[in-house]
Amino acid sequence: MGKPLIPAQRRERIQEFLAIHQIARTADLMNLLETSEATVRRDLEWLEQKGILERTHGGAILNQRIIFEQEYQQRAQHFPEEKKLIGELAASLIEEGDIVFVNSGTTATQVLQHIRRDSRITIFTNNVNAALELGDAGFHYYLTGGEFQSRSNSLAGRFALDNLNMVFANKVILGVDGVSLKHGCTVPTNQEAEVVRKMIERTKGQVIVVADHSKWGAVSNFPVANISEIDKLVSDDGFGREAMKDLSEHAVEVLLARNEKI
Repeated sequence: MGKPLIPAQRRERIQEFLAIHQIARTADLMNLLETSEATVRRDLEWLEQKGILERTHGGAILNQRIIFEQEYQQRAQHFPEEKKLIGELAASLIEEGDIVFVNSGTTATQVLQHIRRDSRITIFTNNVNAALELGDAGFHYYLTGGEFQSRSNSLAGRFALDNLNMVFANKVILGVDGVSLKHGCTVPTNQEAEVVRKMIERTKGQVIVVADHSKWGAVSNFPVANISEIDKLVSDDGFGREAMKDLSEHAVEVLLARNEKI
């Protein structure tokens, strides 16, 4: 065993480890730093106070900060196969007779594209891109109306909120930019956040979040839901087992979309 590291050295190594792995278990950090569990916990607490990481069950995750909203087409290029599988699995959760809110975003678009065309359901969405692609879908769907948001191909604002106030749904399926135990679900713009919060408020049933594994630990600008408000999270096979355990302790059911061809 070498010379014990001073606190600054330990915390630097923790940050280096997280930069590579995104997630760190307390046991791994104890081995890396050759120190006690109590010392690791103190270092993680210090780093969390600085906003560098977020402590989880048995370790920590890197606090990834999302400041700017990317263009829709840019986001569509990130994990396209995973988003397709997530959309297919999430769409299968919609049952005959459901009234469902679906928001904007590339993963939410995949949900809409995978709904069975002969379904006897009704969809309300602010997702302009999906509506353009659905055409004569075979099921009922309504656009919320509102001011067009060019970066996200979505609708928002007072008109959208007023129209949502006229409906109750029994399910809401939400694409978000970040999912975090501490900060919950977050999106990059206040306009989208207002719509999402209204959708949750007007839902008398399950709140389902769709997010690929890269969204875990990410934090964007505007919170829309606490972890306790989520019933299900649909993600892909890259979602970590420790993260699943953390969410299960908060009564969130995690469903993983798997590529059966692999």
